Amino acid sequence: MGFMNLKDQIQSKLQRLNGAEKLIAINVACFVLPLFLKTLFFLFALPFDTFLGLFELSSDWSVFIFRPWSLVTYSFLHSGLFHLFWNMYLLYFSSRLILNLFPVKTFFNIYFLGVILGGITFLLSFSLFPALQNSTPVMVGASAGVMAVFIFMATYSPEYRVQLFLFSVKLWYLGLAFVLIDIIQIPSGNAGGHLAHLGGALLGYYYAKKLAQGTDIGLPFERWVNRWVDLFRKKPTLRTVYRNTSNAAKKAVSKSQDDTQQKIDGILDKISDSGYESLTKEEKDILFKAGKK
Repeated sequence: MGFMNLKDQIQSKLQRLNGAEKLIAINVACFVLPLFLKTLFFLFALPFDTFLGLFELSSDWSVFIFRPWSLVTYSFLHSGLFHLFWNMYLLYFSSRLILNLFPVKTFFNIYFLGVILGGITFLLSFSLFPALQNSTPVMVGASAGVMAVFIFMATYSPEYRVQLFLFSVKLWYLGLAFVLIDIIQIPSGNAGGHLAHLGGALLGYYYAKKLAQGTDIGLPFERWVNRWVDLFRKKPTLRTVYRNTSNAAKKAVSKSQDDTQQKIDGILDKISDSGYESLTKEEKDILFKAGKK
């Protein structure tokens, strides 16, 4: 009975998480689960590293070509607790900003396109740069996707200020600092990883610039993903429905939608003029609910 109650509580809490928080939970689960699998593999004398290697991104094209899924799965693995913590902390911070302005689908488009472009940058770097061609490491970690989301926000809302210790810093300053740190760390080790971060950052920057011009470059990717999801989605049972022909009902729904949109537009204008911190709790709640739709 106690186990069933615990299971119900966990399911209830998971259902209340937004899309970004669920992604963080999956990353944590993907870090914890291999710790137990490693014990199981050890007891049965099975090669755990070989199994885990199926999901890591290899810099060797001859290996990658037989593991194309690793272009995404590498992002769910982390090399250590600090690696996981830092990525998830920055992802949580960035997601809170982006989901106040955009739907969760936009967040996922930016994140996973950043993961993919970061992975491609990693692969290409070992073919293009002589300094890297004598080694064939593998890459794990969500950093490229996290950088894509963070740089997107730093580009889209550059004047937004965040509290950093005792100072208030503009978001684009932090974004620039992260990019410069990756550049200067390339000769110090993990060059492919730092280049992958820059690939993710480039995606975030370009995505924000195009979106400001009215073009969402993530829509083709979103449609492609939806087609694959539809292949495995259980088709709903058809049922008879009746159209509500009441003009009063239609007008009530339309007026409610118009009022909500006017509130959101006013809140976004307020953010543009005074920053996110100037919002009241009610205004933040309205944005949060709109971002989850």
